[in-house]
Amino acid sequence: MVKRFSALVVTLLVFSGWASAEPGAEWQFLGATGPAPLSPLQGAVQSYARKYMPVAVMIVQDGLVVATSGDVTRKVNVRSVRKSFLSALYGVAIERGQIKLESTLGELGIDDTAPSLTAGEKQATVRQLLMARSGVYHPAAYETRDQKSMRPPRGSHSPGTFWYYNNWDFNALGAIYEKATGSNVFDSFEKLVARPLGMQDFTARDGTFIGDHSSLFPAYVFSMSARDLARFGLLFLNKGRWNDVPVIPSQWTAESTKTYSETDRKDRGYGYLWWILDGGTWGRDAIFANGYGGQLIVIVPEKRLVAVQVVELDQSQKGIHSATFLDLVRQIVALGMRNASRSRPRGPAKQAAMRQTALLPMGH
Repeated sequence: MVKRFSALVVTLLVFSGWASAEPGAEWQFLGATGPAPLSPLQGAVQSYARKYMPVAVMIVQDGLVVATSGDVTRKVNVRSVRKSFLSALYGVAIERGQIKLESTLGELGIDDTAPSLTAGEKQATVRQLLMARSGVYHPAAYETRDQKSMRPPRGSHSPGTFWYYNNWDFNALGAIYEKATGSNVFDSFEKLVARPLGMQDFTARDGTFIGDHSSLFPAYVFSMSARDLARFGLLFLNKGRWNDVPVIPSQWTAESTKTYSETDRKDRGYGYLWWILDGGTWGRDAIFANGYGGQLIVIVPEKRLVAVQVVELDQSQKGIHSATFLDLVRQIVALGMRNASRSRPRGPAKQAAMRQTALLPMGH
């Protein structure tokens, strides 16, 4: 049975080009009740978890859970993953005509505490803030020590000319969104994303605004479970659709996940509040949302794969470096994706194959 199950894991992971099925009220496993404990993929995840001790890891392929570790229901502060959530909300607001990408800070009436924004800084556009290219280097709430120490001097770069991972941009975008839509970020996310996706744990009450005296604009902090993060990743894997219904405009999912900037990491670019992985290593259109200490949603479209990790920094202040989890995802890809892709069943044949997969007993 173990050999049969492991072979099926490899077969499923080899396929590419088959649109992922979305989970219903509960996630479906590649087995009757959960991943086979002796499968190579589950073994890799469990070995990683024993070494690094994240709160949870969840690996989803073609809409089925193929490996897990830890408590996937536990809600954790996912740090800067919040920015990719806001990017999704911007896609809806832009489609509705509530926000325009080329609007400037000056046109929107955006300013900050003294020393207030200069005339040059107020020429930054919404698009440039989404790209982290505003050129506004005002102090910001919820910055890390590194962000504070590495922030460029005020006026050192004109809007649009320089990429800097800038919490001022991200927090100001939250305020711009709320002013334009009349809804706070957490209520909007629950209504426009969490409910349509059937998120099992998140409500607007799991959001918190954190501000300080340095700026008028607070950070919008989300506490999320691994299984809800996986639904968000699957939404972007399926180009903004859920059960074939558009949730985020497909044009926006494509536009927001293009590389607009090189970053301080040679294998990573930056889109609109999304990190973009090097295509040579990951295939086309691979992206990830990244939060301090090891909060990640990794999406590998060519392999139909979503990988999630959450870490509780109150228990492990150093967290887990994002590169460490990305290495695990590379290992997972290598376990079942060395062979050339081949065509998949579609229509009734696809549904029958998924039913057979979901009902296979676990190996022992």
